[in-house]
Amino acid sequence: MAKTSSPAGAADRHDILILGGGLVGASLAIALGQAGLRVALIDRDTPADQVQDRFDGRGSAVSLASKRVLVGLGVWDAIAEKGPILDIRVSDGPSRLHLHYDHRTVGDEPMGWIIENRFLRRALHKIVAQTPNVDWLAPARTTGFERGPGWVGLTLEDGRSLRAPLLVGAEGRHSPTRDWAGISVRRVEYHQTGIVCAVEHEKPHQGIAHERFLPIGPLALLPLEHPNRSSVVWTEDPAKVPGFLALSDEDFAYEIERRFGPWLGKMRMVGPRWNYPLTALMANRFYGDRIVLAGDSAHGVHPIAGQGVNLGWRDVAALAELLVEAARTGTDLGSPALLARYEAWRKPIALACWRRPTC
Repeated sequence: MAKTSSPAGAADRHDILILGGGLVGASLAIALGQAGLRVALIDRDTPADQVQDRFDGRGSAVSLASKRVLVGLGVWDAIAEKGPILDIRVSDGPSRLHLHYDHRTVGDEPMGWIIENRFLRRALHKIVAQTPNVDWLAPARTTGFERGPGWVGLTLEDGRSLRAPLLVGAEGRHSPTRDWAGISVRRVEYHQTGIVCAVEHEKPHQGIAHERFLPIGPLALLPLEHPNRSSVVWTEDPAKVPGFLALSDEDFAYEIERRFGPWLGKMRMVGPRWNYPLTALMANRFYGDRIVLAGDSAHGVHPIAGQGVNLGWRDVAALAELLVEAARTGTDLGSPALLARYEAWRKPIALACWRRPTC
């Protein structure tokens, strides 16, 4: 259940306001709250709706670096299921040849994990609820932004007023915080649609992530914890997507199987299908006057290399380190010099992934 703070109409002061309670925003709230900063985490979605038990096939690729962030927050052990990526196989079109990357060539840890988003959200919500100093306001919608000497503020739909030295925009690609700050973005339209779903297959995946490059774009099968179940990310021509989505489950699974080849045997659909236009964006600035951006609010990249949420968690690590250090030394948390350090730390890496998605 979401935490509440002061009653409607009252001024409520915090050290940090975070708008957006997704994977990045919730992680940052935990990091700052655990360090003793008072945080308001504001999210428009109802928490119970985000942690439903129903399998929907959507997952995230979690890197080893991101695992370390989640371990540090106490979130990792709360994640119910994790599908380790032990090997990666990359193939091109109809060729039977492939590149094979074995995790044992770089160490004992898996190369990453495929984790269903419902399990990530559930673990984050559990730790947020246990974290002192975090006022978790959800569902809550903002009706206004304001700024004064040394503070930035939000007005919520219920009349509540929130103030803090700094506002973090972590709402995703369509960030109201970014728009309010007047930060422009550069966009790339790939003229592709990503179809996301999950399949069960005849043969076990053995922890192998497959990426098959086809003329329109890549088809990825990513191992979930169940040995005979994988998450699918299928890149397709937008004009053809409605026809594929209209197919029966049997015919749709056959289309995946036909494109993928015989590696995993016969396939069948599990869960619904989702589709998204594939685009990328990069904020021209990562901060404004007492405002800073994190995660997809600052940078949205092509999903080909699974870097999206991992870039966001690296934002969390960098921003939390700077803000906690500033709080300990009595530095203004909204200081332009502090926020410029964050941008200098994170923007070059995000730009590299934006320009070259396989960074």
